[in-house]
Amino acid sequence: MDEVVIPGGPARSEDGLRTLTHVLYGLHTLSFFSAGVFSVIALIINYVKRDDLPDDFYRSHFRWQARSFWFTLGWLLLTSPLWVLFVLPGWLAWSVIGLWYLYRFLRGWWNFNEGRAMPVPL
Repeated sequence: MDEVVIPGGPARSEDGLRTLTHVLYGLHTLSFFSAGVFSVIALIINYVKRDDLPDDFYRSHFRWQARSFWFTLGWLLLTSPLWVLFVLPGWLAWSVIGLWYLYRFLRGWWNFNEGRAMPVPL
C-alpha cells in the first residue's frame, strides 16, 4: 500500500502541540480561580502527553510545569500547620508561595512564547 501524505501534516501536529502548551500554561496560571482544579487537569495532561513530545524544547516546558506544580504543593503542605497555629503567618506564607507559583508559570509561558527552552536541573 502507498503511504498517504497529508500536506502540512507535521506542521499541523506542531501547531496543535504549541496550542496545547499555551492552554496548559493558561490552566496552571488560572488555577487560583478554580481552587487548583485547573492545575490538576493540566498536570494530568502533562503526564499523558509526555511520551508524545517531539523534542527537548517541549519536554523542558512540560517538565517545568509539572515540577512547578509539585514544588508548590509540597510548600503548601509544609506550611499548612501555620494556618492552625496562626492565621497571619499562614496567610503570608501561602501568599508568597502563590506569587512564586504565578512567577514560575508566567516565566515559563514567556520563555515558551519566545521559543526558549526551560532550564533542566542536573
